[in-house]
Amino acid sequence: MRHRLFPALVGVLALVAALAWAFWPESMPVDLVTIARAPMEVTVSAEGVTHIRNVYEVTAPMAGTVSRSPVEIGDAVTADETVVASIRPLEPAFLDARARAQAEAAVDEALAGLQLAKAKLTQALTDQDHAESEYARALALADRGTIPLQMLEDADTARRTARAAVDAAQSSVSLQQATLNRMEAQLVGPESAGSPSSNTCCLDIKAPATGTVLSLANSSTRPVQAGESLMTIGRLDDLEVVVDLLSSDAVNVPPGAPAHIERWGGPQPIVGKVRQIEPAAFTKVSALGIEEQRVRLRLDIRTPIAQRGGLGDNYRVFAQVVIWSGQDVLQVPIGALFRSGERWAVFRDTGGRAVLTPVEIGHQNDLTAEVLSGLAEDDRVVAFPSARIADGVRISAQPGAYIAERSSASRASNG
Repeated sequence: MRHRLFPALVGVLALVAALAWAFWPESMPVDLVTIARAPMEVTVSAEGVTHIRNVYEVTAPMAGTVSRSPVEIGDAVTADETVVASIRPLEPAFLDARARAQAEAAVDEALAGLQLAKAKLTQALTDQDHAESEYARALALADRGTIPLQMLEDADTARRTARAAVDAAQSSVSLQQATLNRMEAQLVGPESAGSPSSNTCCLDIKAPATGTVLSLANSSTRPVQAGESLMTIGRLDDLEVVVDLLSSDAVNVPPGAPAHIERWGGPQPIVGKVRQIEPAAFTKVSALGIEEQRVRLRLDIRTPIAQRGGLGDNYRVFAQVVIWSGQDVLQVPIGALFRSGERWAVFRDTGGRAVLTPVEIGHQNDLTAEVLSGLAEDDRVVAFPSARIADGVRISAQPGAYIAERSSASRASNG
């Protein structure tokens, strides 16, 4: 009898084992992350632009014609030594037919006045000679007592008057000669070989500061007006970064906050420091057409120029300004957190099961959050828990499970 019941008992046990295996809950593959302590930073970020802090603009000190620029963009210049521009007087304007006829008539008028003044000078000289002779004769007669002293005084007065008339006539000749020269100068045009600008020396302008030529208004010869910009000069080792932050982010930035300047083209981030936070915000329209209040921050660059070679003026960068940092902070990945009621929570791995664990968090950044309570160092939590994970569900560590599950769901939805 026993021999007959034993095989039946074995069969029943095998059937029970098979049913238990079939209906045993399957463990969910998940990504598990270990809670650890590490340095942590909280930053606010925005795109920025590099600027040379002190830019010198070279302008024309007077109206004239600037010669072709002796320097090019990128050339190094030395303060008070390198000639960066030369200006000569403007060429006279062309005369139309009417203006030329008027100028020629003015020359003829001045020439006639000069001839009249010379004729009066000749007359004055003749009168002077006659007055001198009369005075000499009267002086001789007065010495002999032939004429009275009054006649001698009258001759002396006539002589003095004649001399004054000569001086006046000579001044009139000089005046008319100058008038003639001025009228002839009106006939000088750019086509004249003897134009004033052809023999006039240039005014050389030297670099106001040592640095590099950043821009040229125009490198060709051209007329300029007084105060017109010719070029800008600056030092590439005197760069700063200007960042426009949202006003709600700027209020959290402490003066002197450190910053990381990235996406500038080099392999390593550039170290920066907040030098100035402007007190007034301004309105800026975003790419989506939304009006935003922005605050301008100016960052000093601390990285030596040898480690940021190639970075120049008006280059676009990405700045991350540190508003809080800690050296030994217990952290949990942001992807492991979810809302459970009014609190944050995670699924903690306890003996191969997911246990719903409320946590209290502090500072957060894009990747991690500071754990204030609820978790301890070396605890393991589920990263990116899916809707299939619940309290008490069996789990097994499988790196990449979240990515595989998302890909499978994506393929199912596409199908």
